[in-house]
Amino acid sequence: MPHFNQQINSQTDMLRRYIASELSPAETAEAVMPAHTDCSRLLVACRPGDYSASMLAKAVEDCDVQLLMLSVTGMRTDDGRLVVALTVNARSASGVIRSIERYGYEVIHSLSCEMSIEHREAMERVNELIHYLEI
Repeated sequence: MPHFNQQINSQTDMLRRYIASELSPAETAEAVMPAHTDCSRLLVACRPGDYSASMLAKAVEDCDVQLLMLSVTGMRTDDGRLVVALTVNARSASGVIRSIERYGYEVIHSLSCEMSIEHREAMERVNELIHYLEI
């Protein structure tokens, strides 16, 4: 039980620091988009007028998969479509991709959260770069 209370206190402290804007960019990214095991991340493109968070959530949940995170990014495709980032609780995203496409959206990228060695090394380098930029 002490370990559980310590974890709750740590999360409460992170929430307090997030609200006070005291987290570094790397800590903010981890707080808002935590790493999950056995999940997949997808980038979905759609016209701004066709965007619907509830439709995307329904497309994911139609596969008996939980939607862990949905965020409209600041990115746009070459033809001006919005890019929406999703994290889903599925080791393989293939079923979710088919479902999302049935709802009229286009999945432009997907990645399993089980990181390859190359991906993990790249993430470590990015975090080191962020650290140096903060100095």
